[in-house]
Amino acid sequence: MLTYPHMNPVFLKLGPLEFRWYGLMYIFGFLAGYFLIYNGAKKKGLPLDRDGVADLIFSLAVGVILGGRLGYVLFYNLSYYLEHPLKVFAVWEGGMSFHGGCTGAILAALYFIRNRDISFYQLADIGFSAAPVGLMLGRIGNFINGELYGRVTDVPWGMVFPGGGDLPRHPSQLYEAFLEGPVMFGILYLIGRKAKADGVVFWSFIALYGLFRFLVEFVREPDAQIGYLLGIFSMGQLLSFPMFLLGAGMAIHRYRRGARQL
Repeated sequence: MLTYPHMNPVFLKLGPLEFRWYGLMYIFGFLAGYFLIYNGAKKKGLPLDRDGVADLIFSLAVGVILGGRLGYVLFYNLSYYLEHPLKVFAVWEGGMSFHGGCTGAILAALYFIRNRDISFYQLADIGFSAAPVGLMLGRIGNFINGELYGRVTDVPWGMVFPGGGDLPRHPSQLYEAFLEGPVMFGILYLIGRKAKADGVVFWSFIALYGLFRFLVEFVREPDAQIGYLLGIFSMGQLLSFPMFLLGAGMAIHRYRRGARQL
């Protein structure tokens, strides 16, 4: 069994203000996204200067935060928030959904390009190829917070998490950080070099996230207020498996379309 590092989730405290690692990871993720998107736009010849990329990052940040929060409210704890509607705005108490955040990011991108000569797929391929960096950092933030831990296990690398009882559990946050971070980033990079049609990278991201999340959820502790659905599946799995099917089908379709145009 490995020892959980017990890092303080708060890295800086100034009077009543607390600055948390999890929030810092979001900032690092958006900064990394800025540089990756700017370089990607230059390589593809998209009409995006530094100010344009900054505006895009701001739009995506708003979409991710609003979509992530609303997604959590709707998918994971609707009954609670119906009884306590003002708690919807208490984002400092936690509660973000990737699926809602992803939807928010897509809507933000569509809003951003409404008056620009950029297609959605051109922008989405660049933006979502950078997303694994932010996902990896977010999962590391979950690990530092000691949240979203895995199920009880006897594997040698199991950890006892604060709030998770006395038994060792899978460090599922690190599994997701590895799969959704460097593994996905590398696969999308290779796909982007080979694919000839716009949209292949975007839909490949949707498929890969859906697959990785579906698999990791088998060792991740389900949300206490929901438990298991259909006997063995978590809410995350029921939301992720359709992503995998849709993403894989559309990625293959877009890839074949590009091959026919050669």
